[in-house]
Amino acid sequence: MPSFLEAPVAGAYHLLTSLVTSIHPFAGSYAAAVAIILCTLLVRLCLVPLSVRAQRGLQARALLVPELKKLTDKHRGNPERLQREITKLQADSGTTLFAGFLPLLAQMPFFWLMYTLFSRTVVAGESNQLISGTLLGAPLGVHWPIFAGTPAFLVLAVLLSVVAYFSARRALGQLDDSATRLTRGLARLLPFGTLLTAAFVPLAAGLYLLTTTTWTVVERSILQR
Repeated sequence: MPSFLEAPVAGAYHLLTSLVTSIHPFAGSYAAAVAIILCTLLVRLCLVPLSVRAQRGLQARALLVPELKKLTDKHRGNPERLQREITKLQADSGTTLFAGFLPLLAQMPFFWLMYTLFSRTVVAGESNQLISGTLLGAPLGVHWPIFAGTPAFLVLAVLLSVVAYFSARRALGQLDDSATRLTRGLARLLPFGTLLTAAFVPLAAGLYLLTTTTWTVVERSILQR
């Protein structure tokens, strides 16, 4: 890892271990898991203004769909002209086709920190105390095993599937009649990508995924009312 990245990792490590130590009297062996959930909720709370902005962008983008279809049909044989017209339309409306991705992009550094902190045995020059935390008997630093003697991974998979189901259902409900079969298929399957991701990251990162995706489903339900 580049040396300039060690400082944020060390800072996050000391912050998280301090939080684990302070809540340990109440949470016991689940202190590290609770700390991950609390930190994730804090990050998402800080990103609420960005989420509101992204939601407004998505709503503005939805209004552009008929215009985008007209431009596509009109300039189908001229890709360069089509791109210029789409760019002009976005500029005039004040939105982009990437509206809605801002909260996800803003979370990437936190997800990377979570993955790093629970993937290393030594952090900030000392033995990593965080990986000794457990969830339903499974160490937070271990990756998803094919066969596990603990229900932690099964519970995580079931909960991620439930959240993905509601996320996919909401995404499908937002599509109009012009949506293609491919678009509908992606809307139905992409939310379940969290299950695939959880299979390749430490249990701690999977817990983060569960917390943040649950927040996203609830947040969008509130913002879209």
